[in-house]
Amino acid sequence: MNELMIQKLTIKDIRFPTSLEKHGSDAMHQDPDYSCAYVILHTQNENLSGHGLCFTIGKGTEVVVKAIETLEHLVKGQKVDGIFNDMSAFWRKLTSHSQIRWIGPEKGVLHLAVGTIVNAVWDLWAKIEKKPLWKLLVDMEPETLVSTIDFRYISDELTRDEALEILRSKRTTATKREKEMIENGYPTYTTSIGWIGYEQSKTRQLCREALANGFNHFKVKVGDCLEDDKERLKLIRGEIGYEKFLMVDANQKWDVNQAIEWMKELASFKPLWIEEPTSPDDVVGHSTIAKALNPLGIKVATGEHCQNRILFKQLFQLNGFQFCQIDACRLGGVNEVIAVVLMAAKNNVPVCPHAGGVGLCEYVQHLCMWDYISVSGSLENRVTEYVDHLHEHFEFPVVCKNSRYMPPQSPGYCGQMKKESMEIYEFPNGKYWQNKV
Repeated sequence: MNELMIQKLTIKDIRFPTSLEKHGSDAMHQDPDYSCAYVILHTQNENLSGHGLCFTIGKGTEVVVKAIETLEHLVKGQKVDGIFNDMSAFWRKLTSHSQIRWIGPEKGVLHLAVGTIVNAVWDLWAKIEKKPLWKLLVDMEPETLVSTIDFRYISDELTRDEALEILRSKRTTATKREKEMIENGYPTYTTSIGWIGYEQSKTRQLCREALANGFNHFKVKVGDCLEDDKERLKLIRGEIGYEKFLMVDANQKWDVNQAIEWMKELASFKPLWIEEPTSPDDVVGHSTIAKALNPLGIKVATGEHCQNRILFKQLFQLNGFQFCQIDACRLGGVNEVIAVVLMAAKNNVPVCPHAGGVGLCEYVQHLCMWDYISVSGSLENRVTEYVDHLHEHFEFPVVCKNSRYMPPQSPGYCGQMKKESMEIYEFPNGKYWQNKV
């Protein structure tokens, strides 16, 4: 590995026409075409390449591709062992270029591009070690894992010593949890029943299928029309009963006071949480909503659009949420996810990752399994999103049995897309899009 080098990057814009059947539709995003910016890090060994992606929903993916191209010179020609030996330095180089960072910093399109590259690097690292990513993380010495984190801007909430203490405290019992995870998998919830654009008959059918598949947690999109929300929640509670868990998701639709009043109207349906009730950047607003809804037994979940570890830090410090929803692609790759998960452990906030988009289920299964085995040591109040879309396009698709993610065994981060799928759905010249654009 000493001479292994990243020789070139292949960057693609991949889009799937999910808007045709309203898959993924919510109050803010009525017609998403699930998409991704996709990168391949090529080495001189044709059998060793790193594949990374970030989730998008159609138009704008080309902007992320351009941002990756802008960062390419910071990656091309780098020795692989040099990156692995100091991942935090590599991450800071991507996020701290003296000119490029001006259009971030560490947020927005630029940070999506950073995450795409960093996820590809971790995929390559896991393949070299011949381990699935979750196992690579579990097997790392705490000192090595902590060395990948950039503590700048979060040391007032989490220090290096605190991170080490959290990881060391779970080390002696990790083997038992790993064995349990391999046998039983990690609990999930389904969002497939709850897209806002579905007809009632389809929602009813999907509820029954999800119950038959063992799901206990169900998430529903809300926020467009209060009366419609009540009708849909009544239908879904009628199918799943009140012994199952129901969560609702407004996808940033409301102002702060509107979120509070709307959720008071939906309180009779006993939702476990309201997800993304307002702007993802409004930490104080989330704190206000959480405080107002607490007497009703409704918690706040957010994180899908939290742009970096700094925003998460503030949510922890101001009690802005009770469920932390890290996103494998919104953050700047695995390094930054590790930092957020460790802050969550310090604050006793359960991590319930967001998934569902292109490759997100494939990614987050690794992250939640590592969290359970090496960080939290608990499954209490922990459940990870699962959506049954687009897995057939991946070389190592996620496996969900009896509503549980089963630990992947293939080396890598599982985000490697099939060559034929890329040929068909690459935008705008793939076979599908040639006659559509």
